Amino acid sequence: MILRSATASAALFLCSVPHALLAQTASDWRTPTEISGYRTTPDYAETVAYLERVAAAAPGRVKIENFGKTGEGRDLKIVIASKDGMFDPAAIHASGRAILLVQNSIHAGEMDGKDSCLALLRDIVIAKTKAALLDHVVFVFIPVYNIDGHERRSAYNRINQNGPEVIGWRGNGSNINLNRDYMKADAPETRAFLKMFHRWMPDFFVDDHVTDGADFQYDVTFNADSTPDVAPETAKWIRESVTPELEHQLDAAGHVAFPDLINLNDDTNPAKGLTNISNPPRFSTGQMILENRPGLLVELHMLKDYKTRVTGNYEILRALLEVMNPDAAKLIALNRDADADAAKLGAHALGNAQFPLAIGWGEETTPVVFRGYRYERALSEISGSMWVSYTHEPWNTTLPLTNEAKVALSTTPPAAYIIPPQWTHVIDVLAAHDVAMRRTTAAWTGKVERYRCTGMQWQGPPFEGRHPIFHGEGAGAEPGKFGTCALTTESLTFPAGSVVVTLDQRLSKVAIQWLEPEAPDSAVRWGFFDPIFEQREYGEAYVLEKLAREEMAKDPPLKAEFEQRIQSDPRFAASPTARLEFFYERSPWFLDNRVGEYPVGRLLSLDGLPLE
Repeated sequence: MILRSATASAALFLCSVPHALLAQTASDWRTPTEISGYRTTPDYAETVAYLERVAAAAPGRVKIENFGKTGEGRDLKIVIASKDGMFDPAAIHASGRAILLVQNSIHAGEMDGKDSCLALLRDIVIAKTKAALLDHVVFVFIPVYNIDGHERRSAYNRINQNGPEVIGWRGNGSNINLNRDYMKADAPETRAFLKMFHRWMPDFFVDDHVTDGADFQYDVTFNADSTPDVAPETAKWIRESVTPELEHQLDAAGHVAFPDLINLNDDTNPAKGLTNISNPPRFSTGQMILENRPGLLVELHMLKDYKTRVTGNYEILRALLEVMNPDAAKLIALNRDADADAAKLGAHALGNAQFPLAIGWGEETTPVVFRGYRYERALSEISGSMWVSYTHEPWNTTLPLTNEAKVALSTTPPAAYIIPPQWTHVIDVLAAHDVAMRRTTAAWTGKVERYRCTGMQWQGPPFEGRHPIFHGEGAGAEPGKFGTCALTTESLTFPAGSVVVTLDQRLSKVAIQWLEPEAPDSAVRWGFFDPIFEQREYGEAYVLEKLAREEMAKDPPLKAEFEQRIQSDPRFAASPTARLEFFYERSPWFLDNRVGEYPVGRLLSLDGLPLE
């Protein structure tokens, strides 16, 4: 044991305290960002130090918990604000209070939500000017989700953003964009989040961001999904209560709000109007749809000054808490009903009820008042294409907004899925999502529905560490092509230990979206089943030369098809390999390779299954 004097210990403590906090008196509760005049945002140590100071000053009202570690080994934390010292999720749910979970800095250059949450927590539990926000709601927030990216600080991380002076990085320690990882759950942060989420089972979720994209007058844009894949009564509450009230309160607080995300039909010509985009479960709020919970995506405008952005984020969170408090019981009931409906999906196995796999947008539009800036368009001698330069002269106009949300892809759910046990990485993702699964105790043979898939083309450059079968994002992204998956009914044998995922559970939507091949973020699309598309056996040229002659001699139509292909397809005609593969692919040897046979079965019944 090393003994130190009280003076030495105090000196060591002062050395460890962030400079922003040293400048404060005991009664000074300004956040580090407020102290800097909104020029800077605190690093993670400063952020945690401020939160610990608040927790120490508000015992029984604030608690900080770890919920996992980042890839680089940092502690992931949540902060809980409760009016009476109730910090156990089960007890909170039993008390009839709603839980709001706010996630900050998933893109760690977009830290506005972190700094707004520090100020809002202070005003609730220290200043107590907003104490009533905890009357019927418990406020839980992640101060920094992407901590490893947050600590990769630079003045040059986001060219699109107006401050603060030094900010974090978009990717995590492995350079994964965590807001593309919710479904596939590759990152340790994602898996920790899912465990924490299911422990707390929040009633409403918010993900705070800062935009890229166009310039306009709005400083706060936001979207809460109410599309056809959202529980109908929840969608109605969002449309009729949440969205209009948030817009009203933000405007009343002096901000300029737009109750949707602003996506231009043409980035070089705003006059062509606005469109909506889909929200698949790779995104946080898309994942919330599968969790049967309302989710709010907040996008502060990148070019507004940092004070405007932080206070705008503060006001939308404050307004949401004011909406949730009187509607807490209603919100809890909506979520309970949505969970119950999700657990009934497997009951439709013998009917025709359709489950939406993807949402698209039709051509119907609604005129909306748009507060933009005047702009000029010109042909660029640099890029060779049209470009737009914005002024700061207001351009108040009416634009068409695409609003016809419709189901673009659907399926009839089975009673359950059965997965052969060797597909461990596919099963592990379901386990990370806490999907309930059972194992077979013996080999089982029976009729199942299964897919046969052809025509797949994988994306060229990597996207989130993989080469998926869909169009990625960003410069240089080359589109993939999904091809087709035809459903057949066959008698198959599954080994002992095969995993059975029934759809009589709250997380049935997660299972469907992961295991239906054509779903936008399925295991097939993300490459988890790539081996089924690889041909393992093949024929040597001298063997196939003999096969080709034999087949043409006994099958004149095959010979005619081959000769026609040579005449009509120059690339085929010029490839010796393709010409020989033509015959191999029509032989029993190729057909028995089972290329493209999806190994997951769709069960219409659990009858006869030997389950543990």
